[in-house]
Amino acid sequence: MRNIKLFFALITLLFAIVIITACAPDREEDTNTDSNEASTSEETVEESNDSAEADKPEELTVWANDEEEQLEAIEKIAADYEEQNDITVNVVPKSMLDQLDELSLAGPEGRGPDLFFQPHDRTGDIVAQGLAQPLDISDEQLADYSDASLASVQYEFEGSNDMYGVPAVIETYGIFYNKDIMDEPQTIDDLLTALEENTDASQDKFGFLMKPNDLYFSYPFFKSFGGYIFGGDIGEYDTSDIGLANEGAIEGGELYQSFFGDGKIPPSTTTDVIDGLFTEGKVGAVINGPWSIPSYTEALGDSLGFAPFPEMDGQGAQSLVGVKAWMVSYYSDNTEWATDLALFMTNEENQKHYFDVAGELPTNTNALESIEDPIFSSFSQQIENGVPMPSTPQMSQVWEPMNNALQFLAEGEDPSSVLPEAVEQIKTNIDASGAQ
Repeated sequence: MRNIKLFFALITLLFAIVIITACAPDREEDTNTDSNEASTSEETVEESNDSAEADKPEELTVWANDEEEQLEAIEKIAADYEEQNDITVNVVPKSMLDQLDELSLAGPEGRGPDLFFQPHDRTGDIVAQGLAQPLDISDEQLADYSDASLASVQYEFEGSNDMYGVPAVIETYGIFYNKDIMDEPQTIDDLLTALEENTDASQDKFGFLMKPNDLYFSYPFFKSFGGYIFGGDIGEYDTSDIGLANEGAIEGGELYQSFFGDGKIPPSTTTDVIDGLFTEGKVGAVINGPWSIPSYTEALGDSLGFAPFPEMDGQGAQSLVGVKAWMVSYYSDNTEWATDLALFMTNEENQKHYFDVAGELPTNTNALESIEDPIFSSFSQQIENGVPMPSTPQMSQVWEPMNNALQFLAEGEDPSSVLPEAVEQIKTNIDASGAQ
């Protein structure tokens, strides 16, 4: 009996040993498994790198404005990008005025650019047509651009306020004056005094001249007293709220009107007359932008001075600011690389080069502040007081009624009736256009 029990005990012990042995971990297999997992991980990283390299395009296409100096500057910058990134950059000369129509046709067919170049005030139309992509750019990447230039390329569409371009050029205007005729004007009263004391219309001599029917240049007269074009925040405009006939706008309209008639500025004055008389040395001061510097400098030399728009109502006058920006085509398959190229073209070094060659003001604040030319550098002061021109499509309905109203003011009509009529016409135009 004891032998039988001993037999069964041995059998049970052997069975247990077999079970334990079978369940023990296989150290060699574990080592191989870890090695296999590491190998798989390395392969994943390599595949990820290969994928990133595969996403890198062989080439990018840029539609650049076809003006000679601008094109020259962009071609040099594009060549530098090619060298650094091993990506061919095709720079295609194409007028800004033609780009949108061509993009709407070429884009869907795959013949369009990755980047195109446009003034910011067309952003609303560009977005509505589905021609540009919103950009994903970090605050760090945007840290060196001027606030006014960044605000200009922000636009709200379908409830989302996004950036639709990388700002490349910024423009505004101020007062060019002839040092042989007058001192630098500090306030709007200084301009009015210069007009009254240095004007002899019979000799085609004027202390100050400005075009009588141009909202772009005359906007400070309205903005400085509380007028505005559209309510809402920049890029998020309330186009039903038009502030061009409020109490402040009417006060500004009265001041504007005081510069015309009674031996002052003739209401028939044109741009050609202004530029012609100023370059002949017959005018003390005019309103204009940086694009006029070459011709004014050639004509007046060291006698040419520039000042920010004179103070109004005790504060710096706010002029309209325009920005030209690089936009990524909606049809581009290389959004990230196209954005990278736009940021490269507008970094400090390249904006300095662009200014040196093309003579257009940088949006990069470091590049802007480094300009040594006293006239160009003075524009940076005015930019600080700049207000981005509205980029909503409804802005196109503002110009004609307001320019007509300004002409009526120059001819002596009552601002309190002329301006409200202009605003009503703007609202009618907006309703008729269907752009709500």
